[in-house]
Amino acid sequence: MLTVQNIRKTYKGGIKAVDDVSFTIEPGKVLGILGPNGAGKTTTIRMILNIIKPDAGSITFRGRTVDEFTKNSIGYLPEERGLYRKSTIADTLYYFASIKSAVNSNTKREISSWLERFELNGMEKRKVEELSKGNQQKVQFIAAALHNPDLLILDEPFSGLDPLNQLKFKDVVLSLREQGKAIIFCTHQLESAEKICDDIVLYNQGKSVVSGTVEEVKKRFGSNVIRLEFEGDATFLSALPIVKKSEIFPNYAEVELTDGSGLNDLVPHVVSRLQLSKIERMQPSLLSIFIDIVGKGNLPEDFVQPISV
Repeated sequence: MLTVQNIRKTYKGGIKAVDDVSFTIEPGKVLGILGPNGAGKTTTIRMILNIIKPDAGSITFRGRTVDEFTKNSIGYLPEERGLYRKSTIADTLYYFASIKSAVNSNTKREISSWLERFELNGMEKRKVEELSKGNQQKVQFIAAALHNPDLLILDEPFSGLDPLNQLKFKDVVLSLREQGKAIIFCTHQLESAEKICDDIVLYNQGKSVVSGTVEEVKKRFGSNVIRLEFEGDATFLSALPIVKKSEIFPNYAEVELTDGSGLNDLVPHVVSRLQLSKIERMQPSLLSIFIDIVGKGNLPEDFVQPISV
């Protein structure tokens, strides 16, 4: 459906925002464009939407360059708020449907259905400025999806959402995938993305550093990784001779053991020092893969674990 081939974009000062990136997305798939803020994700989206032109490479949607006609088959949820604050929810959604040539006899019913889905029913007359950030994000999502696009591009869709609404958004995204929509999920929240995406392109400093299906990527970087969930102070794990490297968080940790070491070697070290709730061998997370690739010392400050969905 969408093919991106060897695109490049350089800004003034020689800053390479996107450097030789390629990927494709097909109907019924969720593609994650992942990486820290400033990695080139939003620039890529703007090139896909023909808002800015690539300096090199090509982007085609159903075999043709994106233009005003093909844009009607694409929905876009930007990272920044793009709503008219003084307008009501109903007026806002009618307006966005109209610019996609999607207003018809069913529009009112479609709007009501979407509002009910996001638990906003009965709020049609409320002004956007009266809504919480989370509810504004819901309205913006509906505006992106109301015209029933074949390709839906979501740039940081969980922005401003509490954990329950993140779950709601995840369920809606997966439902649209089941309907055959192609979805681009652009985020720096890797833990959330690996639960939603079929395929990924992982960015760093404008380059694609790894791509493929989530399963393929995890197998490619698979290692002797153990995940522990616990109560207590687990900082001692990094000093154990059998631990090659570790990522330690307040309530869980991922440790890679040295060659020849196994789960049975680790257990005696932890049972007396931590209150364990789970310990298991696992595939590496996308976050740990990213750290492997770029090096822990190069990990951006904004690249943190999100709330799980």
